[in-house]
Parts: sequence; structure tokens; C-alpha cells
Amino acid sequence: MNKRIVTFGELLLRFSKPDHKRFTQGEQLFGNFGGSEANVAISLATLGDEVEYVTRLPKGQIGLAAKMMLRQYGLDVRHVLTDGERMGAYYFEGAAGFRNSSVTYDRAESAFYQIQPGMLDWHKILRDAAVFHTSGIAGALSENASAATFEALDVADEMGVMISFDINHRKNLWKYPGAAPVETLSRMLEYADIMFGDVIEFEFLMNHPKIPFPATTSDYQMDLDPYRRWFDDIHRRFPRCRKWLMGMRNQVDASHHLLTALLWSDGELYSTRIYDVQDMVDPMGVGDAFAAGLIHSVMAFPDDNQRCLDYSLAASTLKYSFPGDFNLATDEEITRLME
Repeated sequence: MNKRIVTFGELLLRFSKPDHKRFTQGEQLFGNFGGSEANVAISLATLGDEVEYVTRLPKGQIGLAAKMMLRQYGLDVRHVLTDGERMGAYYFEGAAGFRNSSVTYDRAESAFYQIQPGMLDWHKILRDAAVFHTSGIAGALSENASAATFEALDVADEMGVMISFDINHRKNLWKYPGAAPVETLSRMLEYADIMFGDVIEFEFLMNHPKIPFPATTSDYQMDLDPYRRWFDDIHRRFPRCRKWLMGMRNQVDASHHLLTALLWSDGELYSTRIYDVQDMVDPMGVGDAFAAGLIHSVMAFPDDNQRCLDYSLAASTLKYSFPGDFNLATDEEITRLME
């Protein structure tokens, strides 16, 4: 069986303030790279998987620095384009106490924003690939980026590559003329064999009332029957997708989250424990760690859905302990926490 995984999306520069300061405070800004599909790729590479990351970067020193960083984490970057004019960025203001975090995007006219169909030879890129992973963010950035993503999905489908898709609905990104998030995300999901999302994204996409997750302790007992009905409805709408991972998080305060997940697979619903996460370091990339955990576990133990779910949640929980966007938890650490 082929083991190579290909991920596709925009790499960003993340800017943030130290010590939970607001952007109106102090003079220092810290920068690091991040971005959903790159986060997934680096997590998978850390777990020992063979991963290629595909994106479009700016020419010059910033693009070079980004490409060197990707190589540092063991990613195959042979098909990364470096002919754009600027790097997309986002500004992250961390949460503190009962103050929520905030994100401000600066992605318009970035190298990836301007990517177009035909720039990448997907038949060559996906040769011998086992999994192709992307997300709804690419569909939100620009009409051309959306078309380029559909081009990749078409080729992956044609070549019989397993397609992994993260809804990743970012309402502040859908700004180009004619942007239609529900329609575009639904069309992308029609390609998916594996899908990721949180409760809010499921609610948005399916126009279905959100099922509350009010846990404040790890011994909270969930009623699974409403979720079974919800997943059955989702499967009727998207019959190709065989595995749906839904993450649930209750934020008690800025440093205290309750985290769990459900996995629907071929008509069966699996649940797992609830992690009570306190004194966390950085919540960014927790959802991407979920996605990477499931992709890795589906390839490592494909016939054990419960283990896949347990592994994915443990991987996601460990992400809270790392600063920056990347989950650098090893397979040994994830397995030890899971067990």
C-alpha cells in the first residue's frame, strides 16, 4: 500500500504579542510560520510519515525562509512554487482570563491567493500518493485559489487517491465577488473520503441546530443519540464520505478547555474520553492536530476505529502544550497519553 501523503494550502506568517498583550500594547512582535495544511503536514512528518506539502510562496528572502523551515521539519517541497509577490499573514492576539483571542487576516493578493489552475502538475504530484489533504480555506481566499483546489481534487479523484478534507470555515475570508461558502464547501465535501470539522462548522454547513457540549469536568456523560441522527443526515447528503470526525470543545476560560470528539465510520458512531486541559500554552492548530492524528492512525491501524479516534484526540490534546501552530508530539507521546 502506498504511504505518501500530499497536503495543499497556504503557508502564512503569524505575528503575535508576548505575554498575552494586546496589539495596542508594547513594541515587540513575534513571528512564526503556520497554516492549516502545513500544520497537518508537519504533524504527520513528526509522526514519521512521508509527506509532501504543496503551496505557492513569494520569491525572495521570505519565501526562501519559509521553504527552509518546511525542509527543516522533513517535508518534501519539490513542487512548492516560489514565484509570487507577497506572503500571506495573520495577526493573533492570545486569549487571557475571560477575554477571547482574536485573529486579523492579511491574505489579499498573496502568492497563494493568486494561484491559478494549471500552475501545478497534479498528475505528477499525486503519483504514488495514498492520501491527498486540503481544506475549505483554499476555497475561501479567491476565485482562482478555489478553482486550483478543485483542479487538485478532480485529479486526486481520477487517480483513486484517498481524499481528506477539513471544512475549516473562516467566515472572514469569503470576500471575493460571488463567494458562496455553503455551496463551495459542499461541492468540495462531495470528493471527501475522510472529513473533519467542529460542531459549529457542522451546524453552518448542514443548517442544523448545534448540539450543546456543556462539559465542565472530564466525567461529563454525553447523550449520543442526537449525534447519531445528525451523522445519519450528513451521510445521506454526502454518501461518499466514510469517516467523519467531529471535534467538540468547551472553553471554560482562556486557559481551561474541555475537549473530546466523535467518529462516525461506515454507519457506526464511536465516542472517547473527555480531556480536561488546563494551563495550556497555545490553542492554535488544535483542529489540525486532530486531522493529522486521524490521517496517521487510519494508515497505521485501518481496522480499529476506536483506536483511530482515541489517537486523534490524544494528538490534538497534546497540541495545547506547544507554542506556535505546529503539533510536535511524537507517536510515543501520543500513545502514552492515549493509553
